[in-house]
Amino acid sequence: MEQPTKGLVASCVTIMFLTILAVLFALGAVILAASLHRIGPTEVGLVTRRFSARRLTGDNPIAFRGEAGYQAELLMPGMRFKLCILNSVEKYPWVQIPAGHIGVVIAQIGEPLANGAKSAHYKEEFGQFTALEAFVNGGGQKGVQRPVLPPGTTLPMHPVAFLVITRDHVYGIPVSEELAGQPKLTPENFGLRLDDLEVVRIEHDPAGRNDTIGIVTTFEGDPLASGDIAGRIGQYEDVAEMESRGLTDAEVVERLFTSKNYLHASFQNFQAFLNHGGRIGLQHDPLLYGAYNLNPFLVRVEKVPMLVVEQGQVAVIKSYAGLPTADTSGAEFQFGTLVRPGHRGIWQEPLRTGKYPMNPYCYKAEIVPTAILTLNWAERVSTAHKLDSKLESIVAKSSEGFVFKMDLQVQIHVPDHRAPRVISTVGTINNLIDEVLQAAVGNHFRDTLQSMPAVRFIETRQQVQRTAFDRIRELLEAYWVETRGVYIQDVILPQDLVTVLTQREIAKQEIATFEQQKQAQQQRIETEQARGTADMQADLAKSKVGVAIRSNNASARKAEADGESYFIEQTGKAKGAEVRAVGLAKAEAYDA
Repeated sequence: MEQPTKGLVASCVTIMFLTILAVLFALGAVILAASLHRIGPTEVGLVTRRFSARRLTGDNPIAFRGEAGYQAELLMPGMRFKLCILNSVEKYPWVQIPAGHIGVVIAQIGEPLANGAKSAHYKEEFGQFTALEAFVNGGGQKGVQRPVLPPGTTLPMHPVAFLVITRDHVYGIPVSEELAGQPKLTPENFGLRLDDLEVVRIEHDPAGRNDTIGIVTTFEGDPLASGDIAGRIGQYEDVAEMESRGLTDAEVVERLFTSKNYLHASFQNFQAFLNHGGRIGLQHDPLLYGAYNLNPFLVRVEKVPMLVVEQGQVAVIKSYAGLPTADTSGAEFQFGTLVRPGHRGIWQEPLRTGKYPMNPYCYKAEIVPTAILTLNWAERVSTAHKLDSKLESIVAKSSEGFVFKMDLQVQIHVPDHRAPRVISTVGTINNLIDEVLQAAVGNHFRDTLQSMPAVRFIETRQQVQRTAFDRIRELLEAYWVETRGVYIQDVILPQDLVTVLTQREIAKQEIATFEQQKQAQQQRIETEQARGTADMQADLAKSKVGVAIRSNNASARKAEADGESYFIEQTGKAKGAEVRAVGLAKAEAYDA
């Protein structure tokens, strides 16, 4: 009985052993299967150690030395083994940035930010945040990272170490309680708008009429210097140095509008921007045409039109940024100050035809037409400039009290080199027209017409026009503006005056008609006389011949009588001389 019993026991032991082996084998197979992880080609495996003799210290959520918790080392694509008893593995997608989008990185590990800092210092050895140990050991800081991930980026980033915010997805596991409680993270949870996470594009208008530039405001850096409203790399030391070398205004303007954005890749390398002394706030240099990957936590861009100065115009610049004001206008100019480009104030040198990437918050451009301007005091408006849109026909009253309207046209010209003085004097071209010209022209014509009868004004219109030209030219010369012409276009008379003038003209026409009729009658008389004379021409000829004969006979008798008289006169004179001679001879004899 013992041997069968022993055999049974041995069989049971064998069965149990085999069962245990089978269970152990099955368990090992299960453990092996659970410990093998297939990581997809665009995935990473996040390993979490369940227990360890070591514990994490401080507020760092990632283990670098085998501590319990999230492990620093990620499982890369492929079949990977991690003992499931000690570790759990979760799969997370690689960070992928679509075309036209950017990714903003927020570190959840590292050192605290420096006092007053709003973003973390970046070093090249961080390797786009994939070298986690280099990031921690190299002094990486928690918070918003200065570089952004550009479009097309695909990176196996640690989902606990970094959050990556894109327009359509937020990558990573938030560790803060506030964010961890959200069912789904979106850019709005971080205070961002969807378009903040798109590439900033400054586009060129093919027609060239709506070109834009980007005005930049930064949210980190040293404060601006006292008196400055915008930051500029190097401030204005280069302008002062150019002045000391005697360079021209045009060369200084060229330097001012030459951007220094190349020093920091147009704010895309924000670390370089700070390293070169970039300051917080409005930036002097705008962004030109192109696409820019800008961190929305650090940089904001506002698109504004580019300054375009057309042919026949200049732009007078009022500068709110630059070196302190240094007046160059001279003591005789009493209407403000003019300065060299690069100083605060009105530049003495205007900008001529061209396109200028000018920051409108640092400089204000007053466009001044330098072609001849025709301004109409009438219902119509000049379509070329519309500067006379507020001008209306002049309403005047004559000395007799007749009220009538007058359409007027004035031509003015602002020389380009005088434009800064004009703007310094009146502020804008609209002010020149609406406040100076409108009052001067209107008052001159009202005063002139009120001092004369309406009929006299109509009769001496050309003289009134010439006088007005001289007066307006004299007035505008005080504002550095040339007057090229003053023309009375049309006069709309009141109906009463029109009636009087019409009746007077009718009377004049009647007089002219009567005069014509009188002349016709006179001509008729002369004609009839000529006809009668012609009819009596033969008798007239005979009469004329008879008159001629009688005239000739009378002339003959007169000539004969004149001859006799002359003979008698001469004979008498001879006899008298004879008597006188005889008498004298006798007298001489008596004396003897």
